[in-house]
Amino acid sequence: MTFIDMMNIINHIDKYEYEVFSLNYKNNARVFKAFCDENRLMILEMLQSGEKCACEILDKMRIVQSTLSHHMKILVDSGIVSARREGKWTHYSLSEAGIQYATALLREITVIDPEGKQRNSYSLSCKEG
Repeated sequence: MTFIDMMNIINHIDKYEYEVFSLNYKNNARVFKAFCDENRLMILEMLQSGEKCACEILDKMRIVQSTLSHHMKILVDSGIVSARREGKWTHYSLSEAGIQYATALLREITVIDPEGKQRNSYSLSCKEG
C-alpha cells in the first residue's frame, strides 16, 4: 500500500465520521423541534394519558387535519411519538424509547464541562431497536 492509498483511506474515514457526526446533529435537532411549538406541546400533554386517535386530537385542538398532520409528522420524526394505522385513522402515543432518548440528550448537552472535554455527540441513538 502506498502513502497516497493510505491518505485516501484516511480522507474517506474522516469524511464518513463527519457525515455521521453531522447527521446526529440533524437527528438531535428534530427532538428539540418537537418541543418548539405550543400546539405540539398541547398534543404531547394529551398523549400523556394514553394513545389518542387523530380524530380525538382534532376535536380538542380545533385545528384542521392538514395542520394536525404537519405537527404529527414532526413529533413522529423526532421519535417522541409513535403512530399506528387502524382503518382510515392514525393512532398516536408517546414512545418510551423516544422519551428516554430526549431526556438523555438534554442531560448530555447541558453538562457543564469546565475542562472543555469534547462530548461524544453521536454516542446516543434515537432509533428504536
